Amino acid sequence: MDQIKIGKFISSKRKEKNMTQSELAERLNITDRAISKWENGVCLPDASNMPDLCKILNITINDLFSGEVVDMKNNEKMLEEKLLEMTKLKEQRDKELLSLEIFIGIIVTVILLTCIFIASYINMENRLRIVLIIVGIIPFAIGICYSLRIEQIAGYYKCSNCNYKYVPLYKSVLFSVHINRTRKMKCPKCHKKTWHKKSIN
Repeated sequence: MDQIKIGKFISSKRKEKNMTQSELAERLNITDRAISKWENGVCLPDASNMPDLCKILNITINDLFSGEVVDMKNNEKMLEEKLLEMTKLKEQRDKELLSLEIFIGIIVTVILLTCIFIASYINMENRLRIVLIIVGIIPFAIGICYSLRIEQIAGYYKCSNCNYKYVPLYKSVLFSVHINRTRKMKCPKCHKKTWHKKSIN
């Protein structure tokens, strides 16, 4: 998916409508900086903004993903190609997010262990030891909560009973028994509590 081409297409369609970036941003309830990022190919519009953007610019979602007005004869084929591209892009981003989760986990664990080591082996007042341990616990707790959030939204969990893939609620991930990224949770489809394995695709 060519973000530069899509950005130029959004820009040309906006100008066809004689709209400024600020006017388009106002109609979408976002900042004109976001419009500028789209048009410069820095990022794509959020999925929540795409339907309204297409309606305002009088284009289809397929036109938007293609970066050009698509001939109706090729519409279905082009749509399939764009959906496959988006699926691959999501898989790639999910892999990056799961790598980030590991990185965050390692960093906050190192911070906590360093604080505990210093508090245990360096001569200091007891209240300083407590403060140092708290300083280590706070980023650890925040980092673990953030890592769990990443694990929740990146990819899917697959039920071992019915093979249903889904994104669980945060509290389900937080309170479930787990071994690495395999968690014992209740499947929203078959309603059985079994081991659910993380799946990217």
